[in-house]
Amino acid sequence: MSLAYPIAQTLEDAARPGVKFARSRREAAGLSPGLTVVGLETGWLHLTEAEALALFGAQGADGPAGHLQRYEDTSGHVVVAISWWKVADPKAALSQLPPPGIPAATARDKSDHTDDLYFRRGRTKSKRKKPVDPNQLDLFGPKKS
Repeated sequence: MSLAYPIAQTLEDAARPGVKFARSRREAAGLSPGLTVVGLETGWLHLTEAEALALFGAQGADGPAGHLQRYEDTSGHVVVAISWWKVADPKAALSQLPPPGIPAATARDKSDHTDDLYFRRGRTKSKRKKPVDPNQLDLFGPKKS
């Protein structure tokens, strides 16, 4: 079963009870006429224990609560991660896109070098055989066809 995420413009709106929920981007676009679905966002709320219990309790027993995850920071304080479909005014959504003609890879932050760390070399092994050391003993003799 897939998760349903709230449809909202801000993180605070997504945390409020009574918002609409959608399972897919297409469903979110259908439930928010006049707005553009920017994408699936994740935000973090630092809450007190009572606020976190109230937030989880407001979802109800039969409501979709998979979009909420509870964590703790290094100090032991409650941190709630909320995933939601972010919607925006179509004009505002166009201003967030990179200008046309510039590939998305160059529009990224230049300090992001994660791909260089993991994908520097190819993923397949080379087909070349290593040369046999002439000093190695041949225990099984030559191959017979």
